[in-house]
Amino acid sequence: MDATERKSVRTFAPSPLMTMATVALLALFLSLGRWQWNRGVDRQAEWDAFARGSGAAVPVSGPGLAPLERYTRVSLRGAYDSGQQFLLDNRSFEGRPGFEVLTILRLVDGSAIPVDRGWIPFDGYRDRLPAIPVASDERQVLGRIDRLPSGGLDSGRAPPATTGSWPRLTSFPVTADLQAAYGAPLLDGMVLLDPGEPDGYLRKWRPPGLEPDKHKSYAIQWWGFAVLLLVLYVGLNFKTREPRS
Repeated sequence: MDATERKSVRTFAPSPLMTMATVALLALFLSLGRWQWNRGVDRQAEWDAFARGSGAAVPVSGPGLAPLERYTRVSLRGAYDSGQQFLLDNRSFEGRPGFEVLTILRLVDGSAIPVDRGWIPFDGYRDRLPAIPVASDERQVLGRIDRLPSGGLDSGRAPPATTGSWPRLTSFPVTADLQAAYGAPLLDGMVLLDPGEPDGYLRKWRPPGLEPDKHKSYAIQWWGFAVLLLVLYVGLNFKTREPRS
């Protein structure tokens, strides 16, 4: 056969090191995609529960709160404790730092539960906390059942002081922390005060974290990286060899 008639040969010949690196990265990208997708599914369940809780308020007393689903809208009768209130620290709104006002509602049945009355901005002074007055008359309070906020990896938990003046600053407390500072038993969780209720601050309630579709879009991105990795792996490891004479 004449030399001009010889054809080059393409062979697939990846190195062992590149193969191992590709397999490791592929497993990582697929795992991250699956993790983000599952988070999106979990977030969707929370958003669905939040939507279900937008109906008519359920009249309930303290003992009846525990069996209710999270975000259920409830109607409670009691009086705010205006003298002993908490400020939840590290609570931002649209990128602005601030606090959420947590006020104990003493129910007519003798139990008590924290009510989140909304967000107020940080005024730049850590040693001069803002005034958060509220009337202590008996009233009907409407809101949604929720858990106390929990911190992420970068947010430290700081229980409120058990002595000193009020209001008391706290960051991501649990019920036991609030009880120790307040000096009386409290029901677990809290109530998010309805936006239309009086004696509240800025309230644009929504489930915490990213929207479900954000997590799913991140999952698709990770899986897209996995596909791109495979394409590069195959494309870079096809080598052209000239036939021997």
